[in-house]
Amino acid sequence: MTFGRLALVTAAPLGLALAASAAVRADEAAIPGVRDAYQARTDYQLKCQGCHRPDGSGDDRSNPPMKGTVARFLTVLGGREFIGRVPGVATVDLPDDRLANLVNWTLFRFDPAHVPQDFQPYTAEEIGRLRQNPLRLERAATRARLVAGFAKTHGRQ
Repeated sequence: MTFGRLALVTAAPLGLALAASAAVRADEAAIPGVRDAYQARTDYQLKCQGCHRPDGSGDDRSNPPMKGTVARFLTVLGGREFIGRVPGVATVDLPDDRLANLVNWTLFRFDPAHVPQDFQPYTAEEIGRLRQNPLRLERAATRARLVAGFAKTHGRQ
């Protein structure tokens, strides 16, 4: 095999992989507040899906579903803060900028229909501030109160 042919054989798969990666990133780049969708998806796989499952369905007991629900918190008083203070968010070992990227990605990945039109993406500064005061024992009661508010803003739960 000649050097030129060897270079072509090895460069072609690499080029295809890079093109596919760029296409995925370009397609997902339109998500507000998500600067790196690939990183967000990877962080979700490593830090969240073990409890919330790959599809965000959770188990509705100790690991609530995000699918079709998580963005509804943005529509009730205290819900935005709740998202940044739940234990899995507040205590995860990610820097604030990556966590903001992940939270914004999660909202659009698992509940795009309920993201408010005037949604302002979470910033690293906001996430840093919220996670300083994580919810602990009051998490379940706070969640229940907020979910009860969904009926007022969405007509049903």
